Amino acid sequence: MKPRIVTRYAQAHPVVAPRPSLERVLRRTYMRLAVSAVALAAVCIVFVAWTVLRAYANDNLTLLARSIAYTVEAAVVFNDKPAAQDAIAQIAGNEDIADVRIIDTHGAIFANWQRTGDGPLSRWVHRVADLALPGGVSVPVTHDGKVLARIRVRGRGHQFAIFLIGGIGGVLVCLIIILGAGTLIARQMHRDIVEPLRALAEVAHAVRRDRAFSRRVEATPIAELHELGDDFNALLDEFEVWQHSLREQNATLSHQANHDRLTGLPNRAHFESRLEQALRDARALGTAVGLLYIDSDRFKEINDTLGHDAGDAVLVTIASRLRATLRKDDLVARLGGDEFVALLPGLDREENATRVAQALSESMLAPITLPGGREVTTSVSIGIALFPLHAHDVASLLRMADTAMYEAKRTGNRAWQIARENSNSQ
Repeated sequence: MKPRIVTRYAQAHPVVAPRPSLERVLRRTYMRLAVSAVALAAVCIVFVAWTVLRAYANDNLTLLARSIAYTVEAAVVFNDKPAAQDAIAQIAGNEDIADVRIIDTHGAIFANWQRTGDGPLSRWVHRVADLALPGGVSVPVTHDGKVLARIRVRGRGHQFAIFLIGGIGGVLVCLIIILGAGTLIARQMHRDIVEPLRALAEVAHAVRRDRAFSRRVEATPIAELHELGDDFNALLDEFEVWQHSLREQNATLSHQANHDRLTGLPNRAHFESRLEQALRDARALGTAVGLLYIDSDRFKEINDTLGHDAGDAVLVTIASRLRATLRKDDLVARLGGDEFVALLPGLDREENATRVAQALSESMLAPITLPGGREVTTSVSIGIALFPLHAHDVASLLRMADTAMYEAKRTGNRAWQIARENSNSQ
């Protein structure tokens, strides 16, 4: 029963070929490297040693033997052995020849020349040359188409030494080629194994160091690394969702902690922190800072008679007009109730401060439309204080501007008032 069940299940669910394992990839890569190196080295050695050396040595000896045969032809015809001996010595002495023999048609040696004075190294090279190169060449000495004798020439092996050096150079070239092939194979291994692991490590470092949860590991052809990358990417997906939710919550909490909920302006704590930083920068750079304390003149009346919705609409409109009138680098905040304050970096002259205050007052001339469609008008009283002219710290600067604002509200004949220098508290 069990074998039949297994057979039917296997037929219904065909087996997919598994991805190669890391061990198999490594073994296959090293096998390719070893086989390539051995095969390439063998081919190069055989080609250099047996093709080039033998062909060159045989052709050279044949050419020398024919040259000697042509030179001693006359000496053989006239049976002049000394002349033949001298001719052989003259030619063979300057060539890479070990010995030369002239053998007549009866098998007797007509002339014989053998190189003398070779050292042990030359004799060792000659013995090796006898094994690796042709044993010698034999050419006939002819006259009028008749063979008079034969010349046998045997090489010394000096040229073999030169070719041996060339062969070593060829082997070195082959080794370089093998290294090149090995490098290509190593790169293949690097691409298949090392690079995916390194990429995964880089993503892990980026996530840990920079919280880059949007990074992903690319797919690889190796089964273990592919599964590891998939699991890691799935984990990053969960982290990314968690991080996005956490950032939204933190941004909301941060905005609520630093901004007024009704107007969207920075609150007192955030403003005082920015003012403290502005004063530090001004001290370091030797510049000035302007501070405008702003209070709505009719807010309490509108809020009490028309309701809180009308009061909220007035505050929102005042905040919007303040933002629109001030410069981009200026900061306006709501301190509470109907009190606002503006930070003006670089405002170093009273004339500039009064010009800004005048612009803010004029921005309030337009009617404010309430939720029910009714329109009301209001004005603002502004107190102006400058750092370091009127005060040297946050609390004193705010107090000076607040005092100037109440003076402007009491006079009622103008919308702004500059702090008095003699009332400066340092």
